[in-house]
Amino acid sequence: MKKDVYITKSEKETISLGAEFAERLTLGDVVSFTGDLGAGKTEFIKGICLNFKVQEIVSSPTFTIMNLYNGERKNDDISIYHLDLYRLNSTNELAEIGFDECVYDEKSIKLIEWAEKAGTKLDKVDYKIVIHLNDEDEDYRTIEIFNLKENENN
Repeated sequence: MKKDVYITKSEKETISLGAEFAERLTLGDVVSFTGDLGAGKTEFIKGICLNFKVQEIVSSPTFTIMNLYNGERKNDDISIYHLDLYRLNSTNELAEIGFDECVYDEKSIKLIEWAEKAGTKLDKVDYKIVIHLNDEDEDYRTIEIFNLKENENN
């Protein structure tokens, strides 16, 4: 497993890093996001969506649990699912939102905030992103990107 560590010093830098990271993504990828409330998960996702030319407003689906964005890369349409599991009370609720169908859709990219709340229901993750706020300056973030893809050159 490969791990890259970055430090961003502003919301703009976090969005830019997300846009840069998006270059790695391919259809079928699942990206899990963990970090404290307000750590910058959604800002990073905004950067990913910026890279894919998403026209919709990108916001955390805290209450709706799932947003679907339409993006593109090299004139190919791409569906991007943005899930926020923060308000999930039980993994049983995942069936109600069509979680399995979403996660195993090989024709889309899935971005899952608070992914740890999915428990064993999320057994396919290609990238894990952990965002830590700096204790002394809340504008500074440490962003760890773990590449979990199985077909990496080991």
